[in-house]
Amino acid sequence: MDNNVILAVGSTLVNRSIIAFMFNFRGVGGSGGSFGGGVDEQEDVAAAISWLISQPEVGVDKVGLLGYSFGATVASAVACSDDRVKAVALVSPPLELSQVSQLKDCAKPKLIICGAGDFVVSLQKAELINREAAEPKQFELVSGADHFWWGYEVAMAEKIVAFFGTLFRQV
Repeated sequence: MDNNVILAVGSTLVNRSIIAFMFNFRGVGGSGGSFGGGVDEQEDVAAAISWLISQPEVGVDKVGLLGYSFGATVASAVACSDDRVKAVALVSPPLELSQVSQLKDCAKPKLIICGAGDFVVSLQKAELINREAAEPKQFELVSGADHFWWGYEVAMAEKIVAFFGTLFRQV
């Protein structure tokens, strides 16, 4: 959670008076446990959502989920299966074919955002994800950005905040 992508999105959300709850998966940073191959991390997300919606200032009908890179693979699985999640933003999602197929049946609003110079998620993979994902969806390809988004954090964060803000009427 302490990388430039998550920090840029989180601070932009907060600056627009939108709650941003960021956490590390098990075994990352100071979190206990160990890497769960993307499966156990889905439990981490579900637990975070449970805690978040228990907070009185959180609107349970306005929960969006954001995932970046590995976090996007986890976020896509949780968002498509958890009714508490109303929308999902996937930043540089390195999805496997089985994970892409999950998006075919996911009728929740989706933002898929990739850098045109991403060396992890190729342009062909990004286009495949967009093609296979069910509507409603938005696809953003940011020219010049790579997988780490250095120098493009603000542009990327603005697109994500606009996506969530429009859905939840808070822009």
